Amino acid sequence: MQDQPATADDRRESSRDRRLMLLLAMAMFVLVVDTSLMNVSISAVVRDLDTTASGVQSAIALEALVSAAFILINSKVGDLIGRKRAYVLGLIGYAIGAVAMTLAQSLTAIVIFWAIIGGLGASLLLPAMQSLIHGNFTGAAQRQAYAMVGASAAIAAAVGPLLGGVVTTYLSWRVGFALEAVIIAVVLSRIQLVRDVPYTGSRRIDLVGALLSVVGMGGVVLGILVWQEGGERVGLLMAIGAVALAALAWWLIHRKRAQRVTLLEPDLFRHPNFTAGVTGQMLQQITLGGAMIALPLYFQMTLEYNAMQAGLSLAPLSLTMFAAALIAGRKAGDRRPAAIIRAGFLLASIGIAIIIPFVPRANSGWATAIPLVITGAGLGLLVSQLNNYTLAPVEPERISEAAGVNSAAGSFGLSFGLAMAGGLLLAALSFSFTNLTENSTVIPPAQQQQIAAALEENAEVMSNTALSERITGQSPEVEAAVLEINTDARNRSLQVALLVPLLAGLAGLANSFRMMRLPDLKPAAPLEGMDLG
Repeated sequence: MQDQPATADDRRESSRDRRLMLLLAMAMFVLVVDTSLMNVSISAVVRDLDTTASGVQSAIALEALVSAAFILINSKVGDLIGRKRAYVLGLIGYAIGAVAMTLAQSLTAIVIFWAIIGGLGASLLLPAMQSLIHGNFTGAAQRQAYAMVGASAAIAAAVGPLLGGVVTTYLSWRVGFALEAVIIAVVLSRIQLVRDVPYTGSRRIDLVGALLSVVGMGGVVLGILVWQEGGERVGLLMAIGAVALAALAWWLIHRKRAQRVTLLEPDLFRHPNFTAGVTGQMLQQITLGGAMIALPLYFQMTLEYNAMQAGLSLAPLSLTMFAAALIAGRKAGDRRPAAIIRAGFLLASIGIAIIIPFVPRANSGWATAIPLVITGAGLGLLVSQLNNYTLAPVEPERISEAAGVNSAAGSFGLSFGLAMAGGLLLAALSFSFTNLTENSTVIPPAQQQQIAAALEENAEVMSNTALSERITGQSPEVEAAVLEINTDARNRSLQVALLVPLLAGLAGLANSFRMMRLPDLKPAAPLEGMDLG
């Protein structure tokens, strides 16, 4: 029987599908490339806004934290207000952050508009996008849409450092964020192509569970950020976060037994494969987050690279990660997913371990190219397998909810890695600078106390060029001694910061042995597109 020729309506629907796929892919591209642009622009932002590297680090970690803390809640918000409206509000939130970065004159504006409002936008956008793809396409078109949006995210992660480096070096970091706002405006201008997807489930809300999830994840990471900035009550904030997370677990079980609505299904965690997979997802993102704070600082503050050079130096990591994920996803064959995950954590740990001794010795980014390729290959293997492994045992009706938990765990891990690496870096810098200054035979004793006290109070990752501009008026010998101390202290602190991704990688390796003891499970439902974000 011959296929019927396509009608005019079929052709119009096909054209609409292609345009909508492209717009969704553009939105995802902006979402992923945004953080890469921020990472390679740290030194430029510090210079232009007369702020500190630790302040910019905190903003990056806070954006990831807000997204993680609110993604489960905003998934429900999208159900209640409509997925299309949530999608639009998420895009507007991200556009506000991008415009704020274009116009910002202080770190405060970045924290409020980019980190908080932009992070809330991301937490609305990602669940809504997943629902809209599922509801706007069917059959082969749906698979194609998921593939296009996923490919857009992967390409953005791969080329983001390079793209950000080019724009920041030859134009301005502000231009990069202005281009993001333009892309979002284009996407919003064609919003009529999106059909809303009605929600037919329960409209009841677990407000207590929602509050506990925000306080729990927020308290732990916020405590680390406050510590990083030298604030007080760090232990109290982290304790509140830990208690809230424990209370959330109890609350979910209690509500489930009472047959009342819960923020998320506690029975999900009865699947050992799911819990092992979520743990692996979180540890992978801690590894990535820790590396993506320490490495850009190393290239920009130690080697004094501009954004373009920093982006090129990070390219072996991002491009290899993209290639490894693509190849492993297609060529895995009959290999056990747990075995590939084990190899991924092993390679990531080896790569970071090799980089650590290079920090005080390398005088060029090329020296780290091979270990970055190893690290990227490991992370790529993890990207190719962790999502399917985690969601395979979940019942079809719980897939979307489980994917939200998986995304929240990954975002929490990313923010934790960013914050913890940054906090340890500054703590090690303060200790090393003070210790080296007090043991100096060149700096006079009276000045040792003064310099040590100032540095301990205002510990900051700083290039030698920037520091030399601040210590004018000293004798050449004292200036040379301070710069030498800065070099040693900065390198030691960067090595300490890199212990965060290394330890997370090793913990992931240990978790992968648990995965190896569990049976392989076939997905209970199609998993295309469940890893958006």
